[in-house]
Amino acid sequence: MLRFATLLLLSAATPALAAPDTVIANGVIYDGSGGAPYPGWVALTGDRISAMGRSDSGGKAPAAARTIDVHGQAIAPGFVNMLSWAVESLIVDGRAQSDIRQGVTLEVMGEGNSMGPLNPEMKRLAQQRQDDVKYPVSWTTLGEYLAMLEKKGIAPNVASFVGTATVRIHELGEKDIDPTPEQLGRMRGLVRAAMNEGALGVGSSLIYAPGAYAETPELVALATESAKCGGMYISHMRSEGDNVEAAVDELITIAKQSGGPAEIWHLKQSGKDNWGKLDSIIARVEAARAAGIRITADMYNYTAGATGLDASMPLWVQDGGLEAWIERLKDPAIRARVKAEMGAKGQGWENLFHSAGTPENLLLLGFKNPKLKPLTGKTLAEVAKLRGTSPADTAMDLVIEDGSRVGTAYFLMTEANVKRQIGLPWVGFGSDAGAPAAEGVFLLSQDHPRAYGNVARLLGKYVRDEKATTLPDAIRRLTSQPVANLGIKERGLLKAGYFADVVVFDPATIADHATFAKPAQYATGVAQVFVNGIQVLKDGEPTGAAAGRFVKGPGAGKCAG
Repeated sequence: MLRFATLLLLSAATPALAAPDTVIANGVIYDGSGGAPYPGWVALTGDRISAMGRSDSGGKAPAAARTIDVHGQAIAPGFVNMLSWAVESLIVDGRAQSDIRQGVTLEVMGEGNSMGPLNPEMKRLAQQRQDDVKYPVSWTTLGEYLAMLEKKGIAPNVASFVGTATVRIHELGEKDIDPTPEQLGRMRGLVRAAMNEGALGVGSSLIYAPGAYAETPELVALATESAKCGGMYISHMRSEGDNVEAAVDELITIAKQSGGPAEIWHLKQSGKDNWGKLDSIIARVEAARAAGIRITADMYNYTAGATGLDASMPLWVQDGGLEAWIERLKDPAIRARVKAEMGAKGQGWENLFHSAGTPENLLLLGFKNPKLKPLTGKTLAEVAKLRGTSPADTAMDLVIEDGSRVGTAYFLMTEANVKRQIGLPWVGFGSDAGAPAAEGVFLLSQDHPRAYGNVARLLGKYVRDEKATTLPDAIRRLTSQPVANLGIKERGLLKAGYFADVVVFDPATIADHATFAKPAQYATGVAQVFVNGIQVLKDGEPTGAAAGRFVKGPGAGKCAG
């Protein structure tokens, strides 16, 4: 009798479990691990996944304040964009529509140049060099910038590497000089401070001035500071074309000597002469991985890249920054030298003008000068013909007239290698683009279609249609793999207790629609997206909810001094 009374008392004193806020029911669970999918449901409470269950063994989803029946669609963790340039687009439009509509819930930034740390001169130049997107530079450190985005209100989560070029410019300016021991010490201190704020590691971009002026020991020093804080070294390597194998070797050396992991940003083989080097690259990476060195890569799913006309001209002419470069291009003797170098393989620099093979393979995407905007969407060959000047002279003239590097797409890669890379288990995915909307200021220039279609193109064209990899593995490499590489906790999997970053999509219909002729076209097939438990996409349309947070790296709060 006493035992029964005690049980009644305990039962009365134990509150019933609160109903979840939302249950996503009647779906097929792809939990991000790469394992086999199964029919089931996911419950969200607050900003977390509170429960999950299978529905193929009689399990029933709990009652909730709201139940969304997804009618057999895929339920997956939110996707990671491993190379995002949403640094400006999020300032003026936090909805991140081009990415949210593809299920992206984390934007990873910081390719060589990051939004901090800044000194007064860097702030001045950042304001001066702005093009279509205008904004005040109200922050100083990288952490302050990311916190500003969260406070302002954004749909996706954000995270960033600290740029090796940024810390270099902070101490050395934009000239081709080596740091003194004292200057390098201050650069290392800037990396530690950024890691303490929550940076993911250090990111380099080694084909562009002034980041390209950094030699390997300098990069090792900065990567070592990052590694001490649990961070990664990640790089747009010194070459993706004629010297790509040596560039992979340099990245592996930096990982080995720093003691941290390393990732190759947008793995590719640029220029027809280099398409046969993929086997050698794979062999190098897999040998390093077998030796215990943590090497991964990511990619975008297109045969063209996008950068600027700076990638068509030698580094020496860009010494000192944009303004110095433009002034040099006005000197006839310098122009003649630059023109000669543009027409040959780069010696000590990555010459994309030559790698593209023909000026027909250079597509002009973005101008700052309103008078030049009618040239948007034309090839360099077309503009040269209109002007009656050589393609090299035309490129130099456009830089001078626009006062910018001039956004340019370069058709450099082969479809066979793109498809083969998608099948590699250690390769993730990044758009290398902003997160624009198909409206307003974003239509003043032209995007590479990867801004609107990189993830959808992967899951539709390459996974469903061409079987380049399996859907569970593609989802793993969009979710748990990059999150684990970055040292981020409690994200990247559908798992009780993890943050509720969740995407619902239809594997049978997901598709990209953006083209080079008409890039501002949203992908379709993603129905629902939740970020930190808040719905940011409902039935394929943005809700406007500001759910995104500054996601901090493993050294946050641990790397001061």
